[in-house]
Order: sequence, then C-alpha cells, then structure tokens
Amino acid sequence: MANNQGKTFGPILTAMVTPFDDELSVDYDRAAELAEWLVENGSDGIVVAGTTGESPTLTEEEMLNLFQVVADAVGDRTMVIAGTGSNSTARSVELTRKAARTGIHGIMAVVPYYNRPTQEGLALHFKEVAACTDLPVILYNVPGRTGTNLLPSTVARMADVSNITAVKEASGNLDQVSEIRRLVPDTFLIYAGDDNLTLPILAVGGCGVISVASHLVGREMKQMVECFQAGKTGEARRIHLRLLPLFKALFAVTNPILAKKSLALAGFPVGGLRPPLIEPGAGTSEVASLREVMASLGVLG
Repeated sequence: MANNQGKTFGPILTAMVTPFDDELSVDYDRAAELAEWLVENGSDGIVVAGTTGESPTLTEEEMLNLFQVVADAVGDRTMVIAGTGSNSTARSVELTRKAARTGIHGIMAVVPYYNRPTQEGLALHFKEVAACTDLPVILYNVPGRTGTNLLPSTVARMADVSNITAVKEASGNLDQVSEIRRLVPDTFLIYAGDDNLTLPILAVGGCGVISVASHLVGREMKQMVECFQAGKTGEARRIHLRLLPLFKALFAVTNPILAKKSLALAGFPVGGLRPPLIEPGAGTSEVASLREVMASLGVLG
C-alpha cells in the first residue's frame, strides 16, 4: 500500500448536493455544471454522494455514475472524493473498489450508522475499507446522524494505516478535535465538518472544512482559511463573523433541505429532494431568514 500520509486535498472541500430533475431522477448534466460552478467559486475539492448529496436515497449505480460524471467534468482541476461509506463493511468495500475505477482521487467513509458498532468494530471497518484501495481515505465522524462517536484514540489508531490520511470531524466538540490533534501525526489532516466551527478548528490544528456553505461563499471561506494561515487572525475572524448568519441559516432544518433551496435562490436551481426529505414551504420563517441573509451577503440570484 502506498503511503499517502500528508496528501492534501486543499482547505475548502464542498459536500456537493445531488441535482435531480422534475421526476427526481439524478440530473447528471446538472451535476457536471454544479461541479464546474463549485470549482469556479473557490472549492479545492468536491465530495460526491455524502450526506449533503442525499446518499441514503441514491442507488449504487447512481453513485458510481455521479463519481464518473464529476471526475470527468472537473477531475483535471480539482480533487474529487467519493462518499462510499455505509453501515455494512462488505458493501462499503465493494463500492470503494468500484468507485476507484471512476477517476476519483480519494474516498470518504462515514462511521457506520444505526447498528452502532464498538470502537473495535469501527477500527475493523475502516481498516477493511482502506485495505481495498490505494486511494487516500477520509474518515467521517458525525455522531448526531450515526449514533456512534468515533473516539480520538480510535482515530489515532487509524492514522497508523498508510492511506487513512484525514478525518472530517462533525461531533461539534472542540475538546475532541483538540485531543485528535494531540494524538495523531502532524501530517494527518483534520477537516471541520460544521461550517460554523471552521475557524475554531483551524485554531486547534485543523486544515480546512468539508463545507455546505461553500456552495455559495467558497471564495470567502477560502480567504478566511488563507488569512488564518498567514497569521491575519483578525481578518479571518471578521470573515467568520460575517458568514456566521449564513452558516446558521443553512442548518435551520435538516441538511441538505436549505442547501438546495439556497442554490435555487442564488439562481442555480438543482431540483427537489427525495422523500423522506421534503422541500420547505415558500413562506416559512427558515426560507425567509435564508433569503434575508443571502441578500445581505450579495449572493441572492
């Protein structure tokens, strides 16, 4: 297995929504256009078929087609990362193997959800996923959705696997992120999994964010990271505080409901949502607040 430790994907990775047509079939042409839009607006990489991409309601065939379409569209200019994790180790391994043949540059594997494995079970799961590919692997910890927290000690064990190179940390716990940073090598990458915690996580050793808000403000988020890394912490804080209302507005209801709504409001519609997710009513307070925040930031279409 090649040693990929220290391989960087760049600071701003966008967890891309999956466009659908009027019949809620995947709109692959629009997916390619969205990938182009993201590259042009600050994304260093694109995560395809993650939670924001409505992975629970995508078939394996749809995922593989999406990986191929996005890799073909922008893979020569940006990093394309495939969400191949599930709550079945065997299925995760099979999808990872198939995804590796589509031209992607890395994979993201979520903590198995619903079946709530032990930390030993998590270690076994991630080792098996990593062993089936030479591509770099990003672990994804989001206990609010999965029901299980990937502990810092387990992340540290996984960092010893040559091609497990990063973690997306969406526990919302800065102490946990700090403990991961304390335990893992300097070359191991820690990405914020919550837009509003990007700057705080940078301060404890993170490298960037796997973002939803970067659909709209990728350039500003990139500037925030670059300012922080250049020691311009006051400017980084100013950008963070300016964008904070958007970070909150996008997550007023379950993601990606308002992420898709925000793209429509920005003049780049990507279709609806597959049930059980449903679109918010046009007159809801969440949509009104989102529209107001977007207008204040100049990103309303």
